[in-house]
Amino acid sequence: MTDLAGPRDHAPVPEYPTAGPSCAVPPVDGGAPPGCPARVALSGLGYQQTPSQLYRALRSEHGPVAPVLLDGDVPAWLVLGYAEVAHVTSHDELFARDSRRWNQWASIPADWPLLPYVGYQPSVLFTEGAEHQRRAGVITEALEAVDQFELSEGCRRIAHRLIDSFAGGGRAELMSLYAHALPMRAALLMCGMPMDGADTEDLVQDLRISLDAHEGDDPVAAYARVGERLHRLVEEKRAVPAPDVVSRMAAHPAGLTDDELVQDLISVIAAAQQPTANWIGNALRLLLTDDRFALNVSGGRLSVGQALNEVLWLDTPTQNFIGRWAVRDTRLGGRQIRAGDCVVLGLAAANTDPQIWPEGHVGAENSAHMSFSNGEHRCPYPAPLLADVIARTSVETLLERLPDTVLAVEPAELTWRPSIWMRGLTSLPVRFTPIVR
Repeated sequence: MTDLAGPRDHAPVPEYPTAGPSCAVPPVDGGAPPGCPARVALSGLGYQQTPSQLYRALRSEHGPVAPVLLDGDVPAWLVLGYAEVAHVTSHDELFARDSRRWNQWASIPADWPLLPYVGYQPSVLFTEGAEHQRRAGVITEALEAVDQFELSEGCRRIAHRLIDSFAGGGRAELMSLYAHALPMRAALLMCGMPMDGADTEDLVQDLRISLDAHEGDDPVAAYARVGERLHRLVEEKRAVPAPDVVSRMAAHPAGLTDDELVQDLISVIAAAQQPTANWIGNALRLLLTDDRFALNVSGGRLSVGQALNEVLWLDTPTQNFIGRWAVRDTRLGGRQIRAGDCVVLGLAAANTDPQIWPEGHVGAENSAHMSFSNGEHRCPYPAPLLADVIARTSVETLLERLPDTVLAVEPAELTWRPSIWMRGLTSLPVRFTPIVR
């Protein structure tokens, strides 16, 4: 899993030793330390719309590891190179997941917008070593037992129901009505919740708010309601087990507590929803705006599965992931990294690294991309396969039901969400021949 969700408390003061001055730690006067390059802000409209241009510029100026500024001018390192991302994610003894190591906590305000991503929580996402293996092993074994055919059929039923809700109008906004709505319901289906019923719909709504709050939403309250409902779900599955992910996690010999189960379930659901929704949306955008892509799919030269794999290379939904924290002083991509420095994984930049694709070409069947991260903390198998089932079924069903779908606006009018982490459209308005039932 490469996505975090939900409001989090401010992380505690780090319990780990920190090192001395670093290029990632700004001096009092705000300038770059002597001998260190200037840092670049990962923000702004230009970045949001065309981040690939910024990645190319950073790579040209700084090489595979660039000094950057996060929200509030907080310094970090962005790893752009494919080999360097592979190195970081393969060496947990150098770059670990426990964010309490960070040497910047003393300067992080309580309302810092990225706290949901880095504030330490006792979930599988921040565990290390044997504890991570224990927690991740429970998730892996629970997901391995998911029948992919049954999941596909369930997703197809969800897709038909969602399409039925807007097919008669001839127009729809696919991100909210389809791309985001379907993976959430698929995740709850795997957790053993019924597709019908107010309880499921209330949880879907609260999950949406906690993951992607809009103006007027209260994500903190929604997140609390999600936790309460999942606690009840865990209790229900302990009392009456069923062939679902929650029951299998609850019965696992690792003996997770209810609190651990809820924390890890939220991580599983978040990872299933946000990245998969944007994967679907990015694929649909390419099908509607890129003639080569659309003709290859419609002509049978590229299957929907191959098309989705190409999207992971060229327009991956999780473009950056925060991250790793240096365990000790080390060097990476020619940079001196100090203990406690934050290292951001540039997954999108790594996927388009000219060192691995010198001609700018990617193979539709090559799955060596970094979109699901790498190493011990990559999305646990078989989560990527299940996400592929959800995304592929979603796209195939829409193309079958509404084959003449076209973009309702000019491609240049499409806008991207203001996030340095997720690559997803704010909306995808389309039109098609209405279907009267």
